[in-house]
Amino acid sequence: MVSFARFLRLAALVRFMRLAALAVAFLVSPASAQNGPQPKLPLEPLEILTKTGIRVFQVEFVQTEEQRRVGLMFRKELPDGEGMLFDFARPQPVAMWMRNTIVPLDMIFIRADGTIANIAKNTTPFSEESIYAEGYVKGVLEVVAGTADRYGIAPGDKVSHRIFRGR
Repeated sequence: MVSFARFLRLAALVRFMRLAALAVAFLVSPASAQNGPQPKLPLEPLEILTKTGIRVFQVEFVQTEEQRRVGLMFRKELPDGEGMLFDFARPQPVAMWMRNTIVPLDMIFIRADGTIANIAKNTTPFSEESIYAEGYVKGVLEVVAGTADRYGIAPGDKVSHRIFRGR
């Protein structure tokens, strides 16, 4: 015969095990695991005013936490003239990485007023090393590696898109 106290301990253990099993199932479920690229997002125009002229890009606009988490992971190509713009909603310190990202990128870190703070050029595919903004930024533009050099994009240049003040 089982004592009432032992019965309560066993019942608590069973409840704990059920909750643990649910947590594990959630953490490894296909809905939370990313093993392929996110669907291509609608393209929007973005312009960068450089010393040599205006450069126009078509960018996928990333706004949600899930879209930011996935970014350009698993994409096999990124056409010249296209990119992905990450909106962080408010100026903040930002760090990016290249986990599961096949294509080398230039990451352009942009302040709230649209000024380019810094550029990480030719990032290493699949690297989990953090790539940091210099100061607070509101957005990050990812383009195929070599774009910044090819078009003369540099810190201090101005980006025009609806999320930046002073466009």
